[in-house]
Amino acid sequence: MSDGARVLIAGAGIGGLALAQALRQGGLDVAVYEQDPTPQIRNQGYRIHLDPDGNAALRTCLPAHVLDRVRRASGVNGDLVAAYTHRLERVMAQDFPGLTSNEITHVDRNTFRQGLLTGLADTVRFGRTVASYQVTGSGRVRVEFVEGGSDEGDLLVGADGVGSAVRGQLLPHAAVRDVGLRCVYGRMTITETTDTLIPEDFNRGFCWVADDDGYGAGFATVRFRSRPEGASDYLMTTLVAASERLGIPDEKLFKLPSEDLWQIAVEATTDWHPAVRKLFAHADTDTFFPIMIRASERVDTWNSGPVTLLGDAIHTMPPTGGVGANTALRDAATLSGELISAVRGEKSLSEAVAAYERVMLPRGFDTIENSLRMADRMFAKVD
Repeated sequence: MSDGARVLIAGAGIGGLALAQALRQGGLDVAVYEQDPTPQIRNQGYRIHLDPDGNAALRTCLPAHVLDRVRRASGVNGDLVAAYTHRLERVMAQDFPGLTSNEITHVDRNTFRQGLLTGLADTVRFGRTVASYQVTGSGRVRVEFVEGGSDEGDLLVGADGVGSAVRGQLLPHAAVRDVGLRCVYGRMTITETTDTLIPEDFNRGFCWVADDDGYGAGFATVRFRSRPEGASDYLMTTLVAASERLGIPDEKLFKLPSEDLWQIAVEATTDWHPAVRKLFAHADTDTFFPIMIRASERVDTWNSGPVTLLGDAIHTMPPTGGVGANTALRDAATLSGELISAVRGEKSLSEAVAAYERVMLPRGFDTIENSLRMADRMFAKVD
Protein backbone atom coordinates (compact mmCIF):
# COMPACT_ATOMS: atom_id res chain seq x y z
CA MET A 1 0.00 0.00 0.00
CA SER A 2 1.59 3.25 -1.15
CA ASP A 3 1.93 6.55 0.71
CA GLY A 4 -0.56 8.00 -1.77
CA ALA A 5 -3.28 5.51 -0.92
CA ARG A 6 -6.75 7.03 -0.99
CA VAL A 7 -9.46 6.05 1.49
CA LEU A 8 -13.12 6.89 0.95
CA ILE A 9 -15.36 7.04 4.04
CA ALA A 10 -19.13 6.97 3.71
CA GLY A 11 -20.55 8.81 6.71
CA ALA A 12 -19.33 11.69 8.88
CA GLY A 13 -20.54 10.37 12.19
CA ILE A 14 -18.36 9.81 15.22
CA GLY A 15 -16.54 6.75 13.90
CA GLY A 16 -16.06 8.08 10.38
CA LEU A 17 -14.64 11.40 11.58
CA ALA A 18 -12.33 9.78 14.13
CA LEU A 19 -11.03 7.49 11.40
CA ALA A 20 -10.50 10.43 9.04
CA GLN A 21 -8.52 12.29 11.72
CA ALA A 22 -6.28 9.28 12.36
CA LEU A 23 -5.64 8.56 8.68
CA ARG A 24 -4.86 12.20 7.94
CA GLN A 25 -2.29 12.08 10.74
CA GLY A 26 -0.86 8.95 9.14
CA GLY A 27 -0.40 10.70 5.80
CA LEU A 28 -3.20 9.04 3.85
CA ASP A 29 -5.42 10.80 1.33
CA VAL A 30 -8.95 10.74 2.78
CA ALA A 31 -12.35 11.83 1.48
CA VAL A 32 -15.45 11.66 3.68
CA TYR A 33 -18.93 11.81 2.15
CA GLU A 34 -21.91 12.66 4.36
CA GLN A 35 -25.57 12.75 3.37
CA ASP A 36 -26.46 15.47 5.88
CA PRO A 37 -26.53 18.82 4.08
CA THR A 38 -24.75 20.60 6.95
CA PRO A 39 -22.66 19.64 10.02
CA GLN A 40 -25.70 20.13 12.26
CA ILE A 41 -26.69 16.83 13.84
CA ARG A 42 -29.84 14.88 13.10
CA ASN A 43 -32.18 13.63 15.82
CA GLN A 44 -30.01 10.81 17.14
CA GLY A 45 -29.69 11.73 20.79
CA TYR A 46 -28.11 14.34 23.00
CA ARG A 47 -25.58 13.08 25.52
CA ILE A 48 -22.92 10.47 24.66
CA HIS A 49 -21.19 8.43 27.34
CA LEU A 50 -17.46 7.85 26.88
CA ASP A 51 -15.74 5.02 28.74
CA PRO A 52 -11.99 4.27 29.17
CA ASP A 53 -11.93 2.39 25.85
CA GLY A 54 -13.47 5.36 24.07
CA ASN A 55 -10.98 7.72 25.69
CA ALA A 56 -8.08 5.51 24.64
CA ALA A 57 -9.39 5.41 21.07
CA LEU A 58 -9.68 9.20 20.98
CA ARG A 59 -6.07 9.53 22.12
CA THR A 60 -5.05 7.16 19.32
CA CYS A 61 -7.06 8.86 16.58
CA LEU A 62 -6.99 12.58 17.27
CA PRO A 63 -4.16 15.09 16.95
CA ALA A 64 -3.36 16.70 20.29
CA HIS A 65 -5.01 20.03 19.46
CA VAL A 66 -8.24 18.31 18.32
CA LEU A 67 -8.36 16.11 21.41
CA ASP A 68 -7.83 19.20 23.55
CA ARG A 69 -10.75 20.97 21.84
CA VAL A 70 -13.00 17.95 22.36
CA ARG A 71 -11.99 17.70 26.01
CA ARG A 72 -12.53 21.40 26.72
CA ALA A 73 -16.03 21.25 25.21
CA SER A 74 -16.99 18.02 26.97
CA GLY A 75 -19.17 17.79 30.04
CA VAL A 76 -17.96 18.18 33.60
CA ASN A 77 -17.07 14.65 34.66
CA GLY A 78 -19.69 12.50 36.31
CA ASP A 79 -18.82 9.78 38.82
CA LEU A 80 -22.06 7.84 39.32
CA VAL A 81 -24.34 5.38 37.56
CA ALA A 82 -27.43 4.53 39.58
CA ALA A 83 -30.91 3.00 39.34
CA TYR A 84 -34.08 3.82 41.25
CA THR A 85 -37.69 2.82 41.59
CA HIS A 86 -40.25 5.34 40.34
CA ARG A 87 -40.52 6.44 43.98
CA LEU A 88 -36.82 7.40 43.83
CA GLU A 89 -35.72 4.56 46.07
CA ARG A 90 -32.15 3.73 45.10
CA VAL A 91 -31.70 0.08 44.13
CA MET A 92 -28.23 0.17 42.58
CA ALA A 93 -25.28 2.54 42.47
CA GLN A 94 -21.77 2.38 41.07
CA ASP A 95 -19.27 5.12 41.90
CA PHE A 96 -16.24 6.02 39.79
CA PRO A 97 -13.91 7.93 42.13
CA GLY A 98 -10.58 9.43 41.16
CA LEU A 99 -11.45 10.61 37.64
CA THR A 100 -8.92 13.09 36.30
CA SER A 101 -9.62 16.17 34.19
CA ASN A 102 -7.91 14.45 31.26
CA GLU A 103 -10.63 11.81 31.13
CA ILE A 104 -13.93 12.47 29.38
CA THR A 105 -17.04 10.82 30.79
CA HIS A 106 -19.58 12.38 28.43
CA VAL A 107 -20.02 14.81 25.56
CA ASP A 108 -22.85 16.57 23.82
CA ARG A 109 -23.36 14.83 20.49
CA ASN A 110 -23.48 17.97 18.35
CA THR A 111 -20.53 19.63 20.10
CA PHE A 112 -18.55 16.40 19.82
CA ARG A 113 -19.15 16.27 16.09
CA GLN A 114 -18.04 19.87 15.70
CA GLY A 115 -14.82 19.04 17.54
CA LEU A 116 -14.14 15.98 15.42
CA LEU A 117 -14.57 18.11 12.28
CA THR A 118 -11.65 20.34 13.31
CA GLY A 119 -9.22 20.65 10.41
CA LEU A 120 -11.31 18.50 8.07
CA ALA A 121 -12.97 21.25 6.02
CA ASP A 122 -11.21 20.06 2.86
CA THR A 123 -11.88 16.40 3.66
CA VAL A 124 -15.60 16.18 4.46
CA ARG A 125 -18.18 16.78 1.74
CA PHE A 126 -21.69 17.35 3.06
CA GLY A 127 -24.79 16.69 1.01
CA ARG A 128 -23.16 13.72 -0.75
CA THR A 129 -24.84 10.35 -0.26
CA VAL A 130 -23.03 7.16 -1.22
CA ALA A 131 -25.56 5.06 -3.13
CA SER A 132 -23.44 2.17 -4.39
CA TYR A 133 -19.93 1.06 -5.22
CA GLN A 134 -18.10 -0.99 -7.81
CA VAL A 135 -14.73 -2.74 -7.52
CA THR A 136 -12.79 -1.91 -10.66
CA GLY A 137 -10.63 -4.25 -12.68
CA SER A 138 -7.54 -2.80 -10.98
CA GLY A 139 -8.93 -3.61 -7.53
CA ARG A 140 -9.87 -0.05 -6.61
CA VAL A 141 -13.35 1.07 -5.55
CA ARG A 142 -15.57 3.54 -7.39
CA VAL A 143 -18.50 5.02 -5.48
CA GLU A 144 -21.59 6.56 -7.04
CA PHE A 145 -23.58 9.29 -5.31
CA VAL A 146 -27.33 9.73 -5.13
CA GLU A 147 -26.82 13.37 -6.11
CA GLY A 148 -24.77 12.36 -9.16
CA GLY A 149 -21.06 11.97 -9.78
CA SER A 150 -18.52 9.49 -8.45
CA ASP A 151 -15.15 9.11 -6.76
CA GLU A 152 -12.52 6.40 -6.66
CA GLY A 153 -10.17 5.14 -3.98
CA ASP A 154 -8.15 2.17 -2.78
CA LEU A 155 -10.52 1.43 0.11
CA LEU A 156 -14.15 2.25 0.92
CA VAL A 157 -15.19 2.31 4.59
CA GLY A 158 -18.93 2.17 5.21
CA ALA A 159 -19.48 4.27 8.32
CA ASP A 160 -22.94 5.30 7.17
CA GLY A 161 -24.97 4.09 10.12
CA VAL A 162 -27.80 1.66 10.68
CA GLY A 163 -29.24 2.17 7.19
CA SER A 164 -25.84 1.70 5.53
CA ALA A 165 -25.99 1.49 1.75
CA VAL A 166 -22.47 0.07 1.80
CA ARG A 167 -23.51 -2.78 4.10
CA GLY A 168 -26.59 -3.39 1.97
CA GLN A 169 -24.37 -4.13 -1.02
CA LEU A 170 -21.47 -5.84 0.74
CA LEU A 171 -23.60 -8.00 3.07
CA PRO A 172 -27.16 -8.05 1.69
CA HIS A 173 -28.02 -10.85 4.13
CA ALA A 174 -27.02 -8.85 7.23
CA ALA A 175 -30.07 -8.09 9.36
CA VAL A 176 -30.86 -5.34 11.84
CA ARG A 177 -33.81 -6.19 14.05
CA ASP A 178 -36.23 -4.11 16.05
CA VAL A 179 -35.81 -5.15 19.70
CA GLY A 180 -39.30 -3.88 20.52
CA LEU A 181 -38.35 -0.77 22.50
CA ARG A 182 -39.10 2.87 21.70
CA CYS A 183 -37.21 5.76 23.23
CA VAL A 184 -38.48 9.33 23.43
CA TYR A 185 -35.58 11.75 23.85
CA GLY A 186 -35.89 15.22 25.26
CA ARG A 187 -33.96 17.67 27.39
CA MET A 188 -34.41 20.40 29.96
CA THR A 189 -32.30 23.53 29.67
CA ILE A 190 -30.58 24.23 32.98
CA THR A 191 -31.39 27.71 34.25
CA GLU A 192 -31.34 29.26 37.71
CA THR A 193 -34.87 27.97 38.14
CA THR A 194 -34.56 24.46 36.72
CA ASP A 195 -31.16 23.80 38.30
CA THR A 196 -32.82 23.56 41.70
CA LEU A 197 -35.15 20.82 40.42
CA ILE A 198 -32.38 18.32 39.63
CA PRO A 199 -31.83 15.70 42.37
CA GLU A 200 -28.27 15.58 43.68
CA ASP A 201 -27.50 12.13 42.22
CA PHE A 202 -28.77 13.15 38.80
CA ASN A 203 -26.01 15.78 38.69
CA ARG A 204 -23.36 13.10 39.22
CA GLY A 205 -23.93 10.90 36.18
CA PHE A 206 -26.50 8.68 34.50
CA CYS A 207 -29.54 7.75 36.59
CA TRP A 208 -32.21 5.24 35.56
CA VAL A 209 -35.72 5.29 37.04
CA ALA A 210 -38.27 2.54 36.36
CA ASP A 211 -41.74 1.51 37.48
CA ASP A 212 -43.51 -1.86 37.49
CA ASP A 213 -45.67 -1.03 34.47
CA GLY A 214 -42.99 -1.20 31.80
CA TYR A 215 -41.78 2.41 31.72
CA GLY A 216 -38.21 3.47 32.32
CA ALA A 217 -36.59 6.89 32.20
CA GLY A 218 -32.95 7.94 31.99
CA PHE A 219 -31.55 11.27 33.17
CA ALA A 220 -28.09 12.81 32.89
CA THR A 221 -26.76 16.35 32.84
CA VAL A 222 -24.43 18.00 30.36
CA ARG A 223 -22.64 20.89 32.05
CA PHE A 224 -19.99 22.04 29.61
CA ARG A 225 -16.44 22.53 30.86
CA SER A 226 -16.17 25.37 28.40
CA ARG A 227 -19.58 26.15 26.94
CA PRO A 228 -19.56 26.60 23.15
CA GLU A 229 -21.20 29.68 21.71
CA GLY A 230 -24.94 29.19 21.43
CA ALA A 231 -24.99 26.11 23.67
CA SER A 232 -26.66 25.72 27.07
CA ASP A 233 -26.16 23.28 29.90
CA TYR A 234 -29.01 20.78 29.99
CA LEU A 235 -30.47 17.66 31.53
CA MET A 236 -31.06 14.86 29.04
CA THR A 237 -34.36 13.07 29.58
CA THR A 238 -35.40 9.79 28.01
CA LEU A 239 -38.59 7.76 28.31
CA VAL A 240 -38.27 4.13 27.23
CA ALA A 241 -40.96 1.47 26.89
CA ALA A 242 -41.92 -1.50 24.80
CA SER A 243 -43.85 -0.52 21.71
CA GLU A 244 -46.99 -2.28 22.91
CA ARG A 245 -46.75 -0.52 26.28
CA LEU A 246 -46.80 2.87 24.60
CA GLY A 247 -49.86 1.74 22.68
CA ILE A 248 -49.07 3.98 19.72
CA PRO A 249 -48.34 2.42 16.32
CA ASP A 250 -45.04 3.45 14.77
CA GLU A 251 -46.68 5.07 11.77
CA LYS A 252 -48.29 7.52 14.20
CA LEU A 253 -45.53 7.78 16.83
CA PHE A 254 -42.86 8.88 14.38
CA LYS A 255 -45.09 11.61 12.96
CA LEU A 256 -46.09 13.16 16.27
CA PRO A 257 -44.96 16.74 16.92
CA SER A 258 -42.46 17.30 19.72
CA GLU A 259 -45.05 18.72 22.11
CA ASP A 260 -47.20 15.59 21.80
CA LEU A 261 -44.17 13.40 22.55
CA TRP A 262 -43.42 15.54 25.59
CA GLN A 263 -46.99 15.04 26.72
CA ILE A 264 -46.58 11.27 26.44
CA ALA A 265 -43.59 11.42 28.79
CA VAL A 266 -45.48 13.62 31.25
CA GLU A 267 -48.53 11.34 31.29
CA ALA A 268 -46.48 8.14 31.57
CA THR A 269 -44.92 9.39 34.81
CA THR A 270 -47.95 10.96 36.50
CA ASP A 271 -47.72 8.65 39.54
CA TRP A 272 -43.93 8.85 39.88
CA HIS A 273 -42.00 10.74 42.54
CA PRO A 274 -42.71 14.50 42.33
CA ALA A 275 -39.02 15.26 41.72
CA VAL A 276 -39.07 13.19 38.51
CA ARG A 277 -42.40 14.59 37.37
CA LYS A 278 -41.01 18.11 37.67
CA LEU A 279 -38.12 17.27 35.37
CA PHE A 280 -40.43 16.22 32.57
CA ALA A 281 -42.84 19.06 33.31
CA HIS A 282 -40.05 21.65 32.90
CA ALA A 283 -38.40 20.01 29.90
CA ASP A 284 -38.19 21.94 26.61
CA THR A 285 -41.24 20.74 24.70
CA ASP A 286 -39.66 21.35 21.30
CA THR A 287 -36.72 18.99 21.97
CA PHE A 288 -38.59 15.67 22.03
CA PHE A 289 -38.24 13.04 19.31
CA PRO A 290 -38.61 9.24 19.13
CA ILE A 291 -36.23 6.52 18.03
CA MET A 292 -36.65 2.81 17.43
CA ILE A 293 -34.11 0.74 19.36
CA ARG A 294 -32.51 -1.83 17.08
CA ALA A 295 -29.69 -4.36 17.13
CA SER A 296 -27.66 -6.03 14.39
CA GLU A 297 -27.71 -9.81 14.18
CA ARG A 298 -24.34 -11.53 14.20
CA VAL A 299 -22.88 -12.21 10.76
CA ASP A 300 -20.16 -14.61 9.72
CA THR A 301 -16.83 -13.39 8.43
CA TRP A 302 -16.57 -12.65 4.75
CA ASN A 303 -13.76 -12.49 2.21
CA SER A 304 -11.95 -9.26 2.96
CA GLY A 305 -11.42 -6.82 0.14
CA PRO A 306 -11.31 -3.10 -0.65
CA VAL A 307 -14.61 -2.46 1.15
CA THR A 308 -15.20 -2.70 4.91
CA LEU A 309 -17.59 -1.43 7.60
CA LEU A 310 -17.36 0.49 10.86
CA GLY A 311 -19.63 1.33 13.79
CA ASP A 312 -23.42 1.13 13.45
CA ALA A 313 -23.06 0.20 9.79
CA ILE A 314 -22.03 -3.29 10.89
CA HIS A 315 -22.91 -3.62 14.60
CA THR A 316 -25.88 -1.44 15.49
CA MET A 317 -26.50 -1.83 19.19
CA PRO A 318 -29.09 -0.72 21.76
CA PRO A 319 -28.10 2.29 23.86
CA THR A 320 -28.70 0.31 27.07
CA GLY A 321 -25.00 -0.37 27.52
CA GLY A 322 -23.91 3.17 26.67
CA VAL A 323 -21.17 1.75 24.46
CA GLY A 324 -22.23 2.38 20.86
CA ALA A 325 -20.06 5.44 20.34
CA ASN A 326 -17.17 3.87 22.21
CA THR A 327 -17.28 0.79 19.98
CA ALA A 328 -17.27 2.94 16.85
CA LEU A 329 -14.26 4.84 18.18
CA ARG A 330 -12.48 1.58 18.91
CA ASP A 331 -13.20 0.48 15.33
CA ALA A 332 -11.64 3.70 14.05
CA ALA A 333 -8.54 3.23 16.20
CA THR A 334 -8.10 -0.42 15.15
CA LEU A 335 -8.66 0.20 11.44
CA SER A 336 -6.43 3.27 11.30
CA GLY A 337 -3.62 1.37 13.01
CA GLU A 338 -3.84 -1.44 10.50
CA LEU A 339 -3.98 0.89 7.50
CA ILE A 340 -1.05 2.97 8.68
CA SER A 341 0.98 -0.22 9.11
CA ALA A 342 0.12 -1.07 5.50
CA VAL A 343 1.36 2.35 4.36
CA ARG A 344 4.63 1.60 6.14
CA GLY A 345 4.94 -1.55 4.04
CA GLU A 346 4.43 -3.92 6.97
CA LYS A 347 1.49 -5.64 5.27
CA SER A 348 -0.74 -5.33 2.22
CA LEU A 349 -4.00 -3.40 2.17
CA SER A 350 -6.05 -6.60 2.06
CA GLU A 351 -4.08 -8.02 5.01
CA ALA A 352 -4.67 -4.83 6.98
CA VAL A 353 -8.42 -4.90 6.33
CA ALA A 354 -8.62 -8.60 7.22
CA ALA A 355 -6.73 -8.01 10.47
CA TYR A 356 -9.13 -5.21 11.40
CA GLU A 357 -12.20 -7.32 10.67
CA ARG A 358 -10.88 -10.23 12.75
CA VAL A 359 -10.87 -7.90 15.77
CA MET A 360 -13.87 -5.70 14.96
CA LEU A 361 -16.46 -8.38 14.25
CA PRO A 362 -16.35 -10.45 17.46
CA ARG A 363 -15.78 -7.36 19.58
CA GLY A 364 -18.76 -5.54 18.11
CA PHE A 365 -21.21 -8.42 18.25
CA ASP A 366 -20.15 -9.45 21.75
CA THR A 367 -20.86 -5.87 22.81
CA ILE A 368 -24.33 -6.04 21.23
CA GLU A 369 -25.11 -9.17 23.22
CA ASN A 370 -23.99 -7.47 26.43
CA SER A 371 -26.23 -4.48 25.67
CA LEU A 372 -29.18 -6.76 25.00
CA ARG A 373 -28.64 -8.57 28.29
CA MET A 374 -28.68 -5.22 30.04
CA ALA A 375 -31.93 -4.34 28.27
CA ASP A 376 -33.39 -7.62 29.52
CA ARG A 377 -32.51 -6.63 33.07
CA MET A 378 -33.98 -3.15 32.65
CA PHE A 379 -37.23 -4.46 31.16
CA ALA A 380 -39.09 -7.64 31.89
CA LYS A 381 -39.34 -8.62 28.26
CA VAL A 382 -37.55 -7.55 25.09
CA ASP A 383 -38.92 -9.24 21.98
